[in-house]
Amino acid sequence: MFKKILIANRGEIACRVIKTAKRMGIQTVAVYSDADAGALHTQMADEAVHIGGAAASESYLIIDRIVDVCKQTGAEAVHPGYGFLSENQAFCAALQDAGITFIGPNTRAISAMGDKIESKKLAQAANVSTVPGYTDVIETVEEAVKIADDIGFPVMIKASAGGGGKGMRVAWNVEEAREGFASAKSEAQSSFGDDRVFIEKFIEEPRHIEIQVLADGQGTTLYVGERECSIQRRHQKVIEEAPSPFLNAETRKAMGEQAVALADAVEYRSAGTVEFIVDKDRNFYFLEMNTRLQVEHPVTEMITGIDLVEQMIRVANGEKLSISQDDVTLTGWAMEARIYAEDPYRGFLPSIGRLSRCQPPEESATVRVDTGVVEGSEISMFYDPMIAKLVTYGPDRESAIDSMIDALNGYRIEGIQHNINFLNAVFNHQRFRDGQISTNFIAEEYPEGFEGAPLPEETRNRMIAAATVAHLRETARATSISGQVPHFVVRIGQDWRVSCGENSHAVKTTTGEAATDVTVDGAHLVVESDYRPGDARFTGTIGGRAVQMLIEPVAEGYRLTFDGTTLDFQVRTPRAAELAALMPLKEAADLSKLLICPMPGALVQLHVAEGEEVKTGQSLAVIEAMKMENVLRAESDGTVRSVNFKEGDSLAVDDVILELE
Repeated sequence: MFKKILIANRGEIACRVIKTAKRMGIQTVAVYSDADAGALHTQMADEAVHIGGAAASESYLIIDRIVDVCKQTGAEAVHPGYGFLSENQAFCAALQDAGITFIGPNTRAISAMGDKIESKKLAQAANVSTVPGYTDVIETVEEAVKIADDIGFPVMIKASAGGGGKGMRVAWNVEEAREGFASAKSEAQSSFGDDRVFIEKFIEEPRHIEIQVLADGQGTTLYVGERECSIQRRHQKVIEEAPSPFLNAETRKAMGEQAVALADAVEYRSAGTVEFIVDKDRNFYFLEMNTRLQVEHPVTEMITGIDLVEQMIRVANGEKLSISQDDVTLTGWAMEARIYAEDPYRGFLPSIGRLSRCQPPEESATVRVDTGVVEGSEISMFYDPMIAKLVTYGPDRESAIDSMIDALNGYRIEGIQHNINFLNAVFNHQRFRDGQISTNFIAEEYPEGFEGAPLPEETRNRMIAAATVAHLRETARATSISGQVPHFVVRIGQDWRVSCGENSHAVKTTTGEAATDVTVDGAHLVVESDYRPGDARFTGTIGGRAVQMLIEPVAEGYRLTFDGTTLDFQVRTPRAAELAALMPLKEAADLSKLLICPMPGALVQLHVAEGEEVKTGQSLAVIEAMKMENVLRAESDGTVRSVNFKEGDSLAVDDVILELE
């Protein structure tokens, strides 16, 4: 077995690989950029070596530097994680030339599967079902439009070297094909240095289901169950689960056997994933093969008990797989939520900054947190904005979902924006709970963007009860402070008015020794909690349900986060509520005539000039952030009064790019 391996990656996946290596008794070497000095993965590894500047192109993507670090430290093998150089055949070849083992597949498999055009041809040759399309290189917009028209709309325009949702566009008509071809080529060039695209039929009501494969290169190739990855936003996975609630045993077996056939066709060795699009009738079509460890691999590990990283290391060391296809069993259910530094209330725009608070739920047999950050860590603009992968397990799908909701409710992150409320809203959504999902789920259920989870009466009442009990305990503590006026007794009332936005609720309380009875607008709830003023979480049972809510004080009340909703509650006596109702409200400023930069990034395109008339919805500018292009559109009709920036300028959040009149 290897004595020392280097992890050519960062963040949560580097930490994940280090954990398994340590358990196997293997020493680890971490590499880091300027932006990652002191990062968690550098602290967990036995050694850490600086390799360059903050940009990936100056550090994690420089092959020679990583090879040099291997030689300096005596690392015998390299685990590439995912992203960066994980599917780079030149990197694999450079390691091989230096006598260093690549913990992954051979260069042939990487090359063949890394090119989506060539991989589709190989899949067809291996009798793997493929989507109808045009797999040769497309040179011009006119050619793209003709091919799309021949295939029949809708079509998917995809970067040949793409991945992670970059360089992908869906076109429903000729005009969208023109725009999509240009955007896909541009994004593919900036993300992958390869602007080739191809076009294939877009499957409506599709599910994205992938098969995990494991091969030792010595005659044994297994399929290790499937993962349902249909909850996506802009073609990027958000929530994954295993197994799929849609597949039956027959379809699972057929997909698994085709995945194995494709892996064998390229003499695959290591862990890999074959992705399929599955239609509403369970017809499945090859999408791509990822010749690396997937982000979502933990859900497979949770239901099979197989450590995929360990198997990759053992196979790279020349060992044969010690398990057979019959040994692979799927037990229980697992869910994964990708927690990102992004603002779901502002179109999921990236958020960067310092994690002033980062307190994940406690890990257990049913809760797993894969992360590369801790409290105080910096979320940088240079890399993927993932904070953590939260994984939960249960004996069935419903219990795995409930465990996830509870874990999300207790996940405390402050200092930056994050998507936890959005994730919680999806897990609470009845359509998701019923398993009626497709890759269109987010677009269909949140067509106008995310504005917060729906607020059922039961959820609202529980939040009101928690805010009221928190206020009672804060008030009770205040009465015990020393130095108060002698003989003055503060009486804590039983009647309250709790306001949330424009709504006001009548609340009556009775405090006992073990619990507090709370009646909200006539609905009775018993609250049992050890909450003390100053706690960041309100935990206990409310109305018979075990709950945990995030809680923080605000003016005259509390801000509570629960089940995907964050609300402010003001708790007042009836008389104080009467007086508060007489206070004037401050009107919000009208920003509809301003084009405000929603994220830090570069202004790559400016589509209008001073004096030009614009219409609502018209594209005004394109901002590039984290290698994704974001189109900013006019919110109202008007004439451009002033333009404050030019193409190529760097922008900060809330910079006013232009003004209308």
